[in-house]
This record gives sequence, C-alpha cells and structure tokens, in this order.
Amino acid sequence: MSDEYMDPSGNTEAFRSFATEAEPEQAPSKLPLVIGVAVLAVVLVALTLFLAFG
Repeated sequence: MSDEYMDPSGNTEAFRSFATEAEPEQAPSKLPLVIGVAVLAVVLVALTLFLAFG
C-alpha cells in the first residue's frame, strides 16, 4: 500500500495560516472630516456675507 494519500481538504499549514490570520484593519471614519469641511464652509460664507454687507 502506498503512502501517497492526499488530504482532500488541502494543505493543513495553509489552512491554519488562513484561520489564524488577523482581520484587515478598517479604514478610519470620514465623518469628522466631512463635519469639519461643512463647518469651515459655513464660517467662510458667514464671514463673506458679514464683510459684504457689514
């Protein structure tokens, strides 16, 4: 009897590497950036109106 049995589930070492692999880091939220840009736009519009009609 030969000793050439192939594991049907694949390479055990590759599976273990896959199973213990850390999840990819999530990208940081862009919400603070959007809020900051919106506030800056409101301030610039208010300043422009104040200087134009002040």
